Formats: sequence, structure tokens, C-alpha cells
Amino acid sequence: MQIAYRAQHLIDAHLAKHALEDAGITAFVFGEALLGGAGELPFGVVQVCVADELLEKAQEVLMALGLGGWVTRAM
Repeated sequence: MQIAYRAQHLIDAHLAKHALEDAGITAFVFGEALLGGAGELPFGVVQVCVADELLEKAQEVLMALGLGGWVTRAM
């Protein structure tokens, strides 16, 4: 699994997840349970992850969304 997107908040994470699923990419949201400590946690604690081999395709889909979070870059 690779982190495809670091969301500013839960709504963005789920928008990203659903956009990826609409494009045929299985995605998972991680970090939802940590939101209760939002005042003490850093930005990007909610992450959307995809399979390694789908990261590049996922990045293309997420860049087109224009959400406020951070789309990861392949190294």
C-alpha cells in the first residue's frame, strides 16, 4: 500500500476515496479514529491509500479533483 493523498479533513479523504473508486481504483482511508485529537495532531493524519501498482493512476485522478490536501508524488 502507498499513501496517495493526505487529507486536510475527513470529508476530503472520503471525496478522494470515492473518486478513486469511481475510476476503478480500490482505496482505503486511514486515520479516521485519530480525529478526536485534532488539536494535538499534525496536518495530514487522515490518509487515502492505494495498492502500489495503482499509485500513479491514483495520483492522476486526485490531481484532477483539486482538493485542498496533498497528493503524494512517486519517487
